[in-house]
Amino acid sequence: MLEYRLWKGNEQYEAIYHFDRIDYEQVFSRRECEFFVKEGITYKQVSSAKEEEMFIIYVEIFEEAAPEEIDLSGKGSMKLEIREYNPLRDHPVMESLYLDNHMQVLGYIGSTFTYFHGKEWKRDSAEIDEDRMVYALYVTATGLDTYT
Repeated sequence: MLEYRLWKGNEQYEAIYHFDRIDYEQVFSRRECEFFVKEGITYKQVSSAKEEEMFIIYVEIFEEAAPEEIDLSGKGSMKLEIREYNPLRDHPVMESLYLDNHMQVLGYIGSTFTYFHGKEWKRDSAEIDEDRMVYALYVTATGLDTYT
């Protein structure tokens, strides 16, 4: 079981989302994500815990916007967007990967460095966007060219 709890201040929390049937791989992938998007609200992870048989992810509201449409291009797989961390350019998508399971997702979002387009990229953060049904990995260029 997994539960998201909203931090309300002064050590007060409210359960906002609960998943009864969820496998460990998905729980661990979600815990690796600093951000969680649901119903147009972006939550930032504050911490995580395990209480007996339940995993808990504690979050706070980061920003609110209108919910985005589901991205049907990932139907039948798990879509992972590799995005350049660049707020001025709305974090452009550099690569979209279509993966088979959460362990493959975790292999990318759990790594400090990834390599795309002949360059090394350093992980900034990751999110699970339930509105669009995608994971996103935000990265910044290290300046290392991997073609040399």
